[in-house]
This record gives sequence, structure tokens and C-alpha cells, in this order.
Amino acid sequence: MTAQPPALLQVLPALRSGGVERGTLEIAEAQIAAGFRAIVASAGGEMVPALEALGAKHITLPLTAKSPFALWRNAAALTALARAEGVALIHARSRAPAWSALMAARRAELPFVTTYHGAYNEGFPGKRLYNSVMARGDRVIAISHFIADLIRTRHGVAESRLRVIPRGVDPRRFDPGLVSAERLEKLRTAWGLPEGRQIIMLPARVTRWKGQMVLVDAMARLPGDSLALLVGDAEERPAFKAELLARIESLGLKDRVRLVGHANDMPAALMLADVVIHASTDAEAFGRTVIEAQAMARPVIASDLGAPRETVAEGVTGWRTPPGDAAALADAIGKTLSLPPAERAALGARARAAVLSGYTTAAMQAATIAVYRELLR
Repeated sequence: MTAQPPALLQVLPALRSGGVERGTLEIAEAQIAAGFRAIVASAGGEMVPALEALGAKHITLPLTAKSPFALWRNAAALTALARAEGVALIHARSRAPAWSALMAARRAELPFVTTYHGAYNEGFPGKRLYNSVMARGDRVIAISHFIADLIRTRHGVAESRLRVIPRGVDPRRFDPGLVSAERLEKLRTAWGLPEGRQIIMLPARVTRWKGQMVLVDAMARLPGDSLALLVGDAEERPAFKAELLARIESLGLKDRVRLVGHANDMPAALMLADVVIHASTDAEAFGRTVIEAQAMARPVIASDLGAPRETVAEGVTGWRTPPGDAAALADAIGKTLSLPPAERAALGARARAAVLSGYTTAAMQAATIAVYRELLR
């Protein structure tokens, strides 16, 4: 009987939409391409079919639970899973399931990898201890140099255990040359976009710290008839959505700011934009929407904090403005929209080249597989 290849187990709360979830699928794809079996344990979600279509196996466990008893119970389930499936390594991507995964890895005597995905807050006693599980891997992957510095400062992780692997964009999807006129027209029609108006786009889930309110206030300062599109799910924060809509109406911006909801075709959405905004008021651990916009050769204006400082070179591949400063944002948008087409195209070309040289999905996948091989040796 032919022996099965070793399995690699990724653990996260659920497989709903989001950057952590997309990264999980991307790494599962790379694991399979590298000759491993890919297993993901989560509470499930709408991305499970896409994971299974790659050839990975999904195991449903209640990994969104956070009580001490639930963590202990999940640790026992993950230990049994690891032994039954011949798992060679466990990779945890979120704090609560990471505690269970750590216990399972130690019981089964397996290498343990973590990816430190966020600038996790420490707002109440004990939170640093809770967060510290993400720094307890035999290898700790930081998704930006900003996060790597935070890990060093908070947790004192040795350099021998720390690896910086930035998130990546897939040029098989995010390529201006692959977006047809039909895709653009379909989206333009769905959103009812008028011809001839310049489009300002903020792609992010609609929540206060993502800065939609900052852009609304900036639009009130911006002359002309440019149109701002807030692209992202607004249903999870109904109170903030209502506040945002009230602010738009009170400023007389109903014809200049629109909430258009989630976009299934983000490459086409970005191609409709004359400038893409990242306006987060809290430090972003990475900010994948920034590099997606740059991969589509769009001018980007980003908040000057967190990881976008690494991906947006001031005046070269985009611009940065102080977080929460509507006046500075309005000024930067105005200057960007007034650039001659050739200058805007040149900046977009530089931005795309920078992404392709350092921030691709393939580079992220290769670096992560290298971490696995390092431990499995």
C-alpha cells in the first residue's frame, strides 16, 4: 500500500469572507502543489466549497468558541484529528483556536506555526497573555514589518523564530489587461454610474475604523462633481451604516457619495476608480486592498500608519495622509484627480511593478512552504 503524503493542518475560527480566510485557501493551494495533503479545521462558512475545490479537506469543529472548556475540548479534537490524519505540522491563524492548536501540537509532538495577522489590542488586563499565543509558534509569521516590530516589542520573540512574509495579490486575477469592457459595463450598469464623472473608491467593510466617515467629510471639502463609492459589506454594523447615511445627507452629499455594497468582481471594480482610498484610522496589519489597487495600476492614497507605509512609497507609487484628517485627504484627492493622464498612468505603472516584484500570492506561498520545510527537516 502506497503511503500517503504528510498532511499540514491549518486552524482558524471559520471560513467566511476575509483576508485571513483567503490566505488560508491560498496556502492550502500551495501545500497541495508542494506535495502535501492540505487539511483545514474551522467552524465552516461560505468559502468551504472553494477550499474543497482546490483538493483540500475541511473538518468542521466549533472553533469560534472561546470559553476555557471549549478551548480544551477543541484541543482534544485537534489532537485526535492530527493522529488520525497523519498530520506533520499545525498552522494556527487566530487566537482562540490557536490556544487549542498549541495544546494539540504539544500533545502530538508536532511543529507549530502561527501567523500574526493583526495589531491585536490590549485594552483590558490579561489581553496580552491571550494574544501571546500568536507569538508561541516554533515559527511566527508576521504579515508585515510593522507587525514584526510589534511582535518584538510586545513578546520578545527571538529572530530565529520570526519570519516576515507579506500578504500577496494574485496577478492571475488582478491584471488590468484581463478585465474586459463587458465586465466594466456590467458593474457600471449595476451601480448606475454616470458617464464622465471621476470615481473615488474606498474598498473596505463598512465599519468605523476603516475610515468611511473620514472620506465623507473629505468629500464635503472637495469641489466638483466627483463621485465617491464605498465598496464593502455594510450590514454587519447597522448602527454605523445609519450614522454614515445621516452624515451624507446632512452634508448634502447624496448625489456624490454612495454605499454600493460588496463587489464580487473586485478587479473590475478597481478599474472603474480614478483613485483608490485607504482611510483606516487604526494601524492596519497589512492592508491587502492597497496592493490590489496598485496591481490594477490605480493611484492610491493611504493612511500614514501601519503597514501601508511599506507598500505606498510617497509620490512614487501613491500618497499617504495623516489618519482621520479629512482636510488632508481632500487635498490629496484633489491633486490626484487633477494630474495629467500620462502622469497618473506612469504612477499606476510604477505601483503595479512594485507589487509584482514584492507582493504576489506566489511569493507568499513559496515563503510559507519554505517555513514548513524548515521545520519538517
